[in-house]
Amino acid sequence: MQDAQPVLVQEAPAAHEPLPALPLRDHTILGVCEALGEDFGFNPLFLRIPLATLVLWNFVAAIGIYLALGVAVALSRLIFPAARPAAVPQLAPAPAVPAAANQANSDGERLAA
Repeated sequence: MQDAQPVLVQEAPAAHEPLPALPLRDHTILGVCEALGEDFGFNPLFLRIPLATLVLWNFVAAIGIYLALGVAVALSRLIFPAARPAAVPQLAPAPAVPAAANQANSDGERLAA
């Protein structure tokens, strides 16, 4: 029997951690298809599959189209940057109220009722 190789699993970043830039992600080349999918709201595979099949017929045209789309995405991100969410201010904890003050307050409320 062979020893099992450990499987490395890449953990998803926590919700408060920003994602790395598109070209720096592991599953993209320049991030063109994913960026267009994010901008126009469709699955990036709908663009990746036609580009991959175009590589089989005309490699130069496919690379040219991909690079032209990359320039368009880069320009659109520079001209219209995405709004960054404002930092949520941290609220100070409420001061502790002594138990005697709570009791006196509830007695006063009972008398008023």
